Amino acid sequence: MSFNNFLKAFLAAACWALSSPIPAAAQQLSLPRFFTDHMVLQRHQPIKVWGRAEAGAKIKVRLSVLESTATANAEGKWLVTLPIMGAGGPHVLSASSGDQTITLNDVLIGDVWFCSGQSNMYWPVNLSDNAAAEIAAADHPQIRLLTVPNLMDTRLREDTGFTRWAPCQPSTIPLFSAVAYYFGRQLHQELGVPIGLIDATWGGTRIESWMSPFSLLDDPELGPAIQSTFGMDLQAAMDSIRQAILLWEAQIDPLDAGLAGNWQAPGDYWNDWASMNLPIPWEYAGLPGVDGVVWYKKTVELPAGQLAGPATLSLGPIDDSDITYVNGVEVGSTFKNINQPRLYPISSGILQPGPNTITIRVKDHGYRGGFWGSAAAMSLYTGQETISLAGEWKYRAGTPALAGRPVQIDPNALPSVLYNAMVHPFTAMPIRGVAWYQGESNTGQPYYYRDRFLQFINDWRSRWGDSSLPFVFVQLANFRQPPLSPQESGWATIRESQALGLSLPNTGMAVAIDLGDPNNIHPGNKQDVGYRLSLCARAMAYGENLIYSGPVYRSLTIGDGTILIEFNHCGGGLASIHGRDKLRGFAIAGADGRFYWAEAEIRSPCQVAVYSSQVSDPRYVRYAWSDNPGELDLYNADGLPAAPFRTDTLRVPWQR
Repeated sequence: MSFNNFLKAFLAAACWALSSPIPAAAQQLSLPRFFTDHMVLQRHQPIKVWGRAEAGAKIKVRLSVLESTATANAEGKWLVTLPIMGAGGPHVLSASSGDQTITLNDVLIGDVWFCSGQSNMYWPVNLSDNAAAEIAAADHPQIRLLTVPNLMDTRLREDTGFTRWAPCQPSTIPLFSAVAYYFGRQLHQELGVPIGLIDATWGGTRIESWMSPFSLLDDPELGPAIQSTFGMDLQAAMDSIRQAILLWEAQIDPLDAGLAGNWQAPGDYWNDWASMNLPIPWEYAGLPGVDGVVWYKKTVELPAGQLAGPATLSLGPIDDSDITYVNGVEVGSTFKNINQPRLYPISSGILQPGPNTITIRVKDHGYRGGFWGSAAAMSLYTGQETISLAGEWKYRAGTPALAGRPVQIDPNALPSVLYNAMVHPFTAMPIRGVAWYQGESNTGQPYYYRDRFLQFINDWRSRWGDSSLPFVFVQLANFRQPPLSPQESGWATIRESQALGLSLPNTGMAVAIDLGDPNNIHPGNKQDVGYRLSLCARAMAYGENLIYSGPVYRSLTIGDGTILIEFNHCGGGLASIHGRDKLRGFAIAGADGRFYWAEAEIRSPCQVAVYSSQVSDPRYVRYAWSDNPGELDLYNADGLPAAPFRTDTLRVPWQR
């Protein structure tokens, strides 16, 4: 659903309540919730401390030997700026007004990094590779951790939910972002200064939710949503929609014609039902946008000899709930567990010689519905034989009169809601830079991510008031099975869009094309991701002269049936990390744009020759251009992989 379509449904369903203004006079002296013991303040920049107090109150802030005062304005807001300090501590930070005093202990001065994005940045240490050993060794008292609570808002929030800084130790690190931790640990070890890591992440989120409303006001699609919802009470809307969803769900069973008509019962009344090949979510097989109940039926012939032993029905995972019958007898049910494989034992006497009818009532509470596991998971085990149940089933919707499910609000429903609640409160706080890992949720429009990403980087720099704020990011890792032949790829296209972020100054990209898992969108190797990010940060934020990137495409020369590719960031020279003479991952095309796998070999410290007997007059080269290019060979001598690229500007399917 587009943002504008969502907005129409949202405004129709929600009982909006305008936000109440903050009282002009806050009675108690306060700091933002993320000002706590053990926090890290940014070195070498003016130190800002702010909060609320009674209007007109005098506030004195003291940090070590530094002291400054401010007066709360008519809204009760105050801000104190202290001079710059070098790395060190621990210090005591205090704010006082009259007889009220807030004291923060064990405050360090160092470098603060804002680490944000979706699930691969969120992914915690306890789910990363070598977790037990990493947790046991995580005793770094000068690394401090802050996790931002997941919140959404259509208003610019001044504060976060409740949170606290914590020193990095085995008891505090397991649920913290693994990429952020390994990134910060490397910086701490190399720089020898305190490191503050702010983990502001939410899995499955698109970049638009992280962009400020100011950056999107002029956007033709997102601008109307910003203008229509900015300043409204999101919590009131969410409460209203939740109530509407409960009422909607309560209608499903009463409206189910299958329950009223006993469709689980034996009989031939279902022979004229429509057919569907399972497993597949029903939205992809003739029932787009359908929520509610769908009934499925299939007959299995069994000889008498197969009925002697115990039998089990396996259906794989079902979205969301099911009740399953064999010959009219219920054999199992599961409620709202889309990831649970259905394994139902069949009691003796239920199966019969000859035809046996399996009936499955599937209830979907929203989004996708039906069967989404593998064909192999759909089987009947009789004790003597395994009978595949994949393939043709008969089906019929039980709730065709059910109205559409009320639209629920999630972080992708409206733009800027994560920026407002999880980022904006920190923009008054000086930081050393941003570490970003996001993009998987934007692979539906990968070509246009390039515009969003550039806009996003500039947006955050503007919000922090630093046009050169260091910004380092992770290019998406390899995922899914490697293709048998060259083909278009949404993941490759979004990697290209991410790489275009390097056109902005003070940006660095950690390539992860060799760190993924074909079967898991959350690969466990977060250590190398954090390390490569730290190399980028050391180059961009600290000006170190080091090799921080693998080879990056620079130019090409065409001649004699060969395309010679020139690279930047060769370091100590190009290398085949597996010692192969022929490099994998290259494809080549002529003027027709049809790509073939190519031969490729290193010709000089910064050059690779690419050619193919199938393309006599080559024009274009692509490298690692797929969701998962498989095992690759091209690195620099410093052990960093070459970045995926294409030399062409041919139209990709996602361009409008």
